[in-house]
Amino acid sequence: MTTAATSFTITTPAATAISYNRGILFNQSSRSHLRSHHYLRTSTHRKLEHLFVGRRREGKTRAGSVGGESAGVVEMMEGRTTEELKKGIAELYDESSGVWEDIWGEHMHHGYYPQDGVVSLDDHRDAQIRMIEEALRFAGVSDDPNKRPRSIVDVGCGIGGSSRYLAKKYGASCQGITLSPVQAQRAQALADAQGLADRVRFQVADALAQPFPDGKFDLVWSMESGEHMPDKKKFVSELDRVAAPGATIIIVTWCHRDLSPSEETLRPEEKRLLDKICDSYYLPDWCSTTDYVKLLQSLSLQDIKSADWSQYVAPFWPAVIQSVFTWKGLTSLLRSGWKTIRGALVMPLMIEGYKKDLIKFAVITCRKPAS
Repeated sequence: MTTAATSFTITTPAATAISYNRGILFNQSSRSHLRSHHYLRTSTHRKLEHLFVGRRREGKTRAGSVGGESAGVVEMMEGRTTEELKKGIAELYDESSGVWEDIWGEHMHHGYYPQDGVVSLDDHRDAQIRMIEEALRFAGVSDDPNKRPRSIVDVGCGIGGSSRYLAKKYGASCQGITLSPVQAQRAQALADAQGLADRVRFQVADALAQPFPDGKFDLVWSMESGEHMPDKKKFVSELDRVAAPGATIIIVTWCHRDLSPSEETLRPEEKRLLDKICDSYYLPDWCSTTDYVKLLQSLSLQDIKSADWSQYVAPFWPAVIQSVFTWKGLTSLLRSGWKTIRGALVMPLMIEGYKKDLIKFAVITCRKPAS
């Protein structure tokens, strides 16, 4: 299954339909076609780029950047240390989380969409809930009162959307961790306001050195945080360490495509595209779904399953881009800061990565042995 076969329509409040099919965005009101890898070059975006990028040019772009004419959009930073990545991640989410919540709500992750459907912008928050439910279903997490999870950790919790949802769904206690002090504070405020203060707690902590004892949680949840982890082996080992015997581990994350038997690495042009995304989102090197599965196998975890859900998240990035080009989106972006603006400028590259079957939206689940 590939995203190249995905077709859908996004209906905006202004009744302008945006269709996405095999990498082409089609604006039915203006009858103009825009190939996704040239989406950065629409007249509106050129104005934004002049406004945003013209203010601040830091560093240098790599030679031969993907996309040719868009090579100057994002400044590149090479050789980031783990501490620099952690600092950048914290600052990015300190800066951008309020913008995201204001426009998209409390869930800071992709939505799950039915195939070949018409998607309203108002439907995206429901799609994010569907993503949670589909991940739970895929992992086989039971709703049986005698089997459902009672203690949950949300690793890379954002502003706590998944934590609060899971705590309510299962009547469970939940601990959320994030590198962002702003996120932790906002997540706790929302939990308190929803009457969950006694069961849901948040703190600033490193996913690679979690502040929890061994075997504490019977559901270990990581929704789109694995891509930020500079040491995937340590990340998976920590998920295993804090999992109780018999616990379920769920990892939903961005991966690159699996390599063929004849390949040792990605192609140079693929690496360049991912590098540009990494530079703006403070990501380390990417890995494949197969890499994750091998890591889980090395820990003797059981019932390991994985799937590529790229086709089910295909409407997400076009919708995020569409939400930017609203008055509320533009004004929020202008107030947010440079890190958020840089992230917005590379969003079309995520579409390009999916279109080329380079980026994969992966779900990986497993169970810790009961004894």
